[in-house]
Amino acid sequence: MKHKSKNIPGSIVAPQGFLASGVFCDIKRLGTGKGSNKGKKRDLALIVSEVPATVAGLFTTNQISAAPVKLCVERVKRGRAQALVVNSGNANACTGRQGMKDALEMTALVARELHMPVGQVLVGSTGRIGVNLPMANVKAGILEAAQLLGNDTAHAAEAAEAIMTSDTKPKQIAVEFKLGGKAVRIGGICKGAGMIQPGMSPTSARPAATPSGLHATMLCFITTDAAIEAKPLQTALTEAVANSFNRITVDGDMSTNDTVLVLANGLAANPKLKTQNSEFKMFQSALSHVCPELAKMIVRDGEGVSRFVTVRVKGAKSFVDADAAARAVANSPLVKTSWHGGDPNWGRIIDAIGYSAARVVEERVDIGYSSPGAKKILYSLKRGQPTKATFKKLCAAVAAKEFNLHINLNLGKSSALMYAADLTEEYVDFNKGDVSDPAALGG
Repeated sequence: MKHKSKNIPGSIVAPQGFLASGVFCDIKRLGTGKGSNKGKKRDLALIVSEVPATVAGLFTTNQISAAPVKLCVERVKRGRAQALVVNSGNANACTGRQGMKDALEMTALVARELHMPVGQVLVGSTGRIGVNLPMANVKAGILEAAQLLGNDTAHAAEAAEAIMTSDTKPKQIAVEFKLGGKAVRIGGICKGAGMIQPGMSPTSARPAATPSGLHATMLCFITTDAAIEAKPLQTALTEAVANSFNRITVDGDMSTNDTVLVLANGLAANPKLKTQNSEFKMFQSALSHVCPELAKMIVRDGEGVSRFVTVRVKGAKSFVDADAAARAVANSPLVKTSWHGGDPNWGRIIDAIGYSAARVVEERVDIGYSSPGAKKILYSLKRGQPTKATFKKLCAAVAAKEFNLHINLNLGKSSALMYAADLTEEYVDFNKGDVSDPAALGG
């Protein structure tokens, strides 16, 4: 069902009953690495529902997961939450018992200040791995953020800034649509620019690659005033993430902290969504619009990114094959550097397809290019052989900042796509750092 919604301002505070704030509390410490060179950028956010809300979440399937992920996995199982506290500048990952103690302390302080059950407070972190949180700074930030909560668009913007690390711009969206005759809103913020190829599941356990499964850290926080029970909310989020955040890659690296959380407080007063009926499908459609829009913002703002490429694979024997081929191409350093140079190098593309886990027959592979949304495809390869398309025309097809790459394996009916980025000198320069200069080191 196609969504029928309109974009509105306010992102996470657009839905009724949600408050947000963002403050600077010097979590990374100024001058100690990439990100801290942005000056007093806000680095701690609070997102709060005025009433307890239904919650759903998906989390990194990296076998090394951060303390906030472990804590949230357990609390989300209860199906109820009311607040999120999120810090940037420190991942609180690989920090052992102290890391979990700090995550628990963050949620306890929020619960105390906002007079809510501690089990209904969730936490997220992003930044450098293996460094303990400066808890004195964090505590001061939480106390300040609790006093500054509000529901203006400025409050949402401050929270969106506070979760950023190497991002160059905040990422926000909000939409409004009707459910049961009631106006319902969904709002979201996210962050991510490097260490991006999420593969999230509801339990943080690795799923098999299925159309609704496998799919700098990416974090996404979504609010809605829709009335919906926990199980259908989790179903809707899993589907939306499978076709958005689990379909993006900047550098092929999966973070220890990837997290998507959604709170639904029911204040829109629509008939509560309990099953997958037509009303649920409308909600699913709206959520499945919000998540891809946010996910694509991450790729476009990737570290050093100059081109955004949608890799579309079809004609595979199975989804697993289509997914494998798409990811091989989207993550190939040789393919990605050729995109940066504007080189339509189909040789590198078919090479990546060939070494993927997908079943491939050389004599059946087609490769072509198109503009986003265009139906006409300019093929560089047909049935494994070069076409008569001139090099000049092929170069023009990939010269744009955004284009689609079409791959047809001609072996079946399954398909998959990836939203991908090129690989630039700027990405390498940003991430290599200089060990003699702590200010040059990234997260």
